[in-house]
Parts: sequence; C-alpha cells; structure tokens
Amino acid sequence: MNLAEPQKNFSLKAYNTFGIDQVAENFISVNHIDKLRETLLKYATKDLFVLGGGSNLLLTQDVPGLTLHINLKGKEIIDTYDAENCVLVKAMAGEVWHEFVLWSLENGLGGLENLSLIPGSVGAAPIQNIGAYGVELKDSFVRCDAVEIETGILKTFDKAACEFDYRHSVFKTKFKNKYIITAVYFCLTKQNHLLKTDYGTIQTELTLQGVENPTPSAISKAVISIRQQKLPDPKMIGNSGSFFKNPVVEKTIFQSLKEKYPDMPFYEVGDLVKIPAGWLIEQAGFKGKRFGDAGVHTKQALVLVNYGNAKGRDILALSDKIQQTVFKIFGIQLLPEVNIYP
Repeated sequence: MNLAEPQKNFSLKAYNTFGIDQVAENFISVNHIDKLRETLLKYATKDLFVLGGGSNLLLTQDVPGLTLHINLKGKEIIDTYDAENCVLVKAMAGEVWHEFVLWSLENGLGGLENLSLIPGSVGAAPIQNIGAYGVELKDSFVRCDAVEIETGILKTFDKAACEFDYRHSVFKTKFKNKYIITAVYFCLTKQNHLLKTDYGTIQTELTLQGVENPTPSAISKAVISIRQQKLPDPKMIGNSGSFFKNPVVEKTIFQSLKEKYPDMPFYEVGDLVKIPAGWLIEQAGFKGKRFGDAGVHTKQALVLVNYGNAKGRDILALSDKIQQTVFKIFGIQLLPEVNIYP
C-alpha cells in the first residue's frame, strides 16, 4: 500500500469545531487500518498528534511533528450478542458519532438514543466516556480495537480494561498517547429497550411532542430538540459543546452550599452529588458575556464560543477566568472536559 507524503503547513481550522486556525507542520489523513499501521511505523520517530473529529479539542498553538487524522469508516451489525435481545454492532473510529446513532435507530436498535447529537467521532467516544441525559457510552460498550503507536500492533480492550469513569477512561491516563482506537463494539437492544426518560427535560419534551409511549427514536428526537434549543451549531459558531465537567462533591459540601444557595440544582450520584457547571458559571455572571471574539454562549453557560477570530489562547484565558471566579464564589474547582493542546 502506497503511503501519501505528509501535507506541509496544513491549516487545522476545518478540523476542529472551535474553528481555531492553527497549523500542522505535517498532516496525513488515514482511511484504512493497514495505512494507519504503516504510517505509524514509518513516522514513529516524529512527534505525533492524533486527531479525530476535533470536537473536544482546543488548539492553543501550531502543531509540530506529524498530525495524524483518523478517518477510518464503516459500521455493521455483526451478530446476536446477548440471548435474543442484543446485537453486537461495530463502528469504525472515523465515523461521525451522531450519524452512527441515527444509523443504529434506523436499524431498530436501542441504547444510544440519549447520546444523540453529541459532536465528535466514534473513536473519541470511549476516550471521554461520553455521556448525556443519564446515559454514558460505557452502558452499551463491549470492547474496542486499538493500535499501539510504538509497534503498530492491534490490541483489544474490554470494558474492564478501559477503566471507565465520569468523562474518563484509561486512554486519558496510563495509555494516553500510546494507543489509537480504530473500532468500537456495542451491545444494542433489538427489543425490550431500557429507556431513560427521567433525566433533564426529556419527559417534558416528549409530552410536548405528544409522545405517550416513547421509543428509542422518539427519545432521540426529544434529545435533539433539547440540545438544539440550548447548544450552538459548530458550523454556525465555533464551539466544542460542554467546556467543563459537571463537578461532583461530597454531600456535606453540597448541603453547606445548598443552605446558602437554595435554588442550586443537583443530581445524586451514589454517595456524592453532581452540580451543573453551567449553573455555577451563570451564577458567576458569565452567561452571554463576550471578551473580544471569545465568549460564553447566551443560552448555555457551559459552552464557550469563538465568534469568529478568537485564538485558542483567548478561549483558554476565558476558561481560566471562569474557573477562578467560580472557585472564589463557591469553592468548587471546575475541570475542563475539552482536551487542551498542548
């Protein structure tokens, strides 16, 4: 297989949803796993930056070495997985996540409907353990295939090996920059779907749409409607969705805050309490604020936006200011959900 030569001084503006115009010293897009492995072996000595959909990324400077864009495509139903109710589904890493969700629904499969309209690629989903409206990727995840960067060897990681946690996996810690996910496998339901409608405003939206007996497709439509009302389209205004994780605190800390702020929303997570970061940011006075071309979205304070010509460092400076202010007011440290380069 002939390998393409890297493109030099390649603009990454179209490859990150913030629309930050940073430059890759060398850029290669791979659409076949053999090409990926051969590229890794040929350019193993170069600084390597792996790029998926660019939807969870803030670039603050140009990228030296080699930027490797993972563009592996394909999705299929492989086999019955769990008795007669689940099927095993495989999706390649370069598939657009939301398009994959819609494809699963078109095939009558449930499990991913609450994760509709999340930006990004399938390959990035396990790294972040993406989640929304009471559902996380790990709930339907079976395993993933990943290529070891140093050797080009293909390895399989089951759910336990991925060490999933809230917006977290092993690929963000001890295996960071060591593997490239190439395919992800899911157990999706054919019937007896485990529907989750009690998180956020899903049930309210279903009622507005006249849905009394929801299906996975109906829940997906409700989630899409809710997200479109709150979140800006990256094609219209640069953003990376939720910029910060929702903080999780001890119940004693929450009770103390609740006494001072009785309207504070919350979700119990076992023995801990999750507080919406967007609410904290809004209470800190940042919702709708603009600092040059960097700003906080007018409808959802959790979303930082690029109004046109913001640099990555402008967005980063705004996020730092938000973190400092929220900590000063509430004593809570917000952590970024977005990956910041470098």
